[in-house]
Amino acid sequence: MISLEDCLAMCGLSEAEVQAIAEHEHIPEIAAAGLAQYLLREAHGLERIRDMICDDIRAAAERGDEKHVRELAGVLKEFLHNHPDVHPPAAGMSDQPDTV
Repeated sequence: MISLEDCLAMCGLSEAEVQAIAEHEHIPEIAAAGLAQYLLREAHGLERIRDMICDDIRAAAERGDEKHVRELAGVLKEFLHNHPDVHPPAAGMSDQPDTV
């Protein structure tokens, strides 16, 4: 039987990045790990993951959850660091929580 930890190890993203996808898509983490693995192989998949994280940041900011905004900003920063081919988010979205 394959565990969540096995799926996380095989998907190519960190646990926090997979959790952000799960949050965005409203799916269990194990399904998000599978989606992550798929997206990493698709054209523009990295940009889609980046956009999911940005959407999560916006949603957290809209509900006033500043702690989660900071956590997700860290996830976005980690994602962009680990995938340098992905451009930072468009104007109006920053990986700095105080500018969201």
